[in-house]
Amino acid sequence: MQPAPAQVSNVLASQQVPAPQAAVEQQGNDAGDDTTPEYATLSDAVAAQEDVAALDEDRELRCLATGVYFEARSEPLSGQLAVADVILNRSTSGRFPGSVCSVVTQKGQFSFVRNGKLPTPPANAHWRRALAVAQVARKNLWESPAGDALYFHARYVSGAQGRASVATVGNHIFYR
Repeated sequence: MQPAPAQVSNVLASQQVPAPQAAVEQQGNDAGDDTTPEYATLSDAVAAQEDVAALDEDRELRCLATGVYFEARSEPLSGQLAVADVILNRSTSGRFPGSVCSVVTQKGQFSFVRNGKLPTPPANAHWRRALAVAQVARKNLWESPAGDALYFHARYVSGAQGRASVATVGNHIFYR
């Protein structure tokens, strides 16, 4: 897994989020024990995800990608990854439902969910990127800038009072 900056603020979606130089140098020093691929940038990790259209059949991945798409499609890749990681963190926290799809469809949690049903994202480049970001998050190929956050909201929404802020990425603020 590649380390990411602790806090990223207002990075454009087209910008790459580089790994620290030490992580890039370490890539060439591995003895081959770790089968997890190493990437120089988050953009490289996302681009390396193959055949994302075939992954459309993986229900949990589709739920995760749907959350990324509807919550963060216009955000930088680091912001999309942070949203994916919040959903994954919730599914393993014990404080939320135990599956990704149950987390995303939980009543009152995501505004794009209607009556417990996920909308169908269009088959476009944003959707393919959301699927790839969901893969990167699920495979833990890149460290999230939001760490172990369980909550997030857009900057224009009033805050999560009493919660520790973890990061601000793009237009979202992430909390524990």
